[in-house]
Amino acid sequence: MHTPIHDFITEYVNSEVVRLHMPGHKGKPLLGCEERDITEISGADALYEASGIIGESEANATALFCTAKTLYSTEGSTQCIKAMLELARRWWQAEKQPATGSATRPVIVAARNVHKAFLYAVIALDLDVVWLMPEEENPSLCSCTVTSETLEKVLKEQGNKVAAVYLTSPNYLGGVADVSAMARVCHEHNTLLLADNAHGAYLHFLERSVHPMDLGADICCDSAHKTLPVLTGGAYLHISKNAPKELVSWAKGAMELFGSTSPSYLILQSLDLCNRYLADGYRERLAGACEMIAACKKHLQKSGWQVEETDPLRITVKAPSGLSGTDLALQIRKCQIECEFADEDYLVLMATPENSVRDFDRLISAFGENKRLYESRKTTDEIPLATAAKQAMSMREAYFSEGETIHVHVAAERICRMPMATCPPAIPVVVPGEIIDEAAIESFLYYGIETVEVVKWQK
Repeated sequence: MHTPIHDFITEYVNSEVVRLHMPGHKGKPLLGCEERDITEISGADALYEASGIIGESEANATALFCTAKTLYSTEGSTQCIKAMLELARRWWQAEKQPATGSATRPVIVAARNVHKAFLYAVIALDLDVVWLMPEEENPSLCSCTVTSETLEKVLKEQGNKVAAVYLTSPNYLGGVADVSAMARVCHEHNTLLLADNAHGAYLHFLERSVHPMDLGADICCDSAHKTLPVLTGGAYLHISKNAPKELVSWAKGAMELFGSTSPSYLILQSLDLCNRYLADGYRERLAGACEMIAACKKHLQKSGWQVEETDPLRITVKAPSGLSGTDLALQIRKCQIECEFADEDYLVLMATPENSVRDFDRLISAFGENKRLYESRKTTDEIPLATAAKQAMSMREAYFSEGETIHVHVAAERICRMPMATCPPAIPVVVPGEIIDEAAIESFLYYGIETVEVVKWQK
């Protein structure tokens, strides 16, 4: 596959041109990659007016993912999430607002386990949110199982106010939503389905694709760098072939609204080269990696560990009684293995085809045999997860209010100003504008959050 961005920069590096342009390093090495780090010089195209080499490369990605349009981000899925909500807002304004009246504000119906980037987009765009709360036993702040029947009920209640439904799938623990069922309900109600697929860029290339774009989502973001060989910050914004056609023409503007005017050409090159990687035998390599990971999971289970059901490239181990996920992370770190995430309850490991059989052998050895029991949590020892609290003001109003930082022990009945969330997983316990209750305080303490920023009392 042609790699136009990489090829252009290779030619430029070999040309010995005098660099009287940005960046300031002039191609001289401190890290070693500087000679390939350029700006929008003649012939290099521009990310938000892509009609040259970047446009060609994005067209390659579009063909690989079988979308109406796939765009690049050098600022991760964070930029794409904000662009998705802007596209939903703009579509609602054109399609639904005339039927609701000019005073109505657009609503996003969202599963509660959102990344805090979603909240900052809501604040910037001044949107309202109706939360979908977990319907089954919820094992973690990261999870939020919602049925299509519940979504149907909420959409009927909200009517034309809804601009879009927003799902996070896979979630941070690797749980996958029923995107097909949710998409069907959304489209019956003339509503867009947005998917935060940051952890699932590879899903399109499985033997049977379970990528949100192939299951009915209208717009989707992938953090390419999380599961593909792309530099940190490389991401995709996908628009479905079945989505409203105007979304494609609006997409670059939505990305530019939240993007830097100095995108990284190092990241763009890695996205460009990833197209060749995906086109050249990736499906076979991915299938082989999935087999190795599945075998590793089975071995861990036989050794007494509880391995959760997840997407294929993730290994999520629940900590047994008397141990935490953080303890497990320390145990394997002693064997020079670093995990993706650990908290009180889970250890999360992410693998790709770049990991070897030896890597999985070392992981199995590091875990060893589990001699501890997995006991059901008693009522007094359940994971304290806050429910959606009463909203005292909009997220935007709360965020731009004067605030103060206080200890969570004295935060009851105060209004949250900032989305307090550790990163990873960056999923907030309470969102701006909500009143902090006792359940939220318990959850803050459980996840190690000791202070919270609240709206300052007005005299």
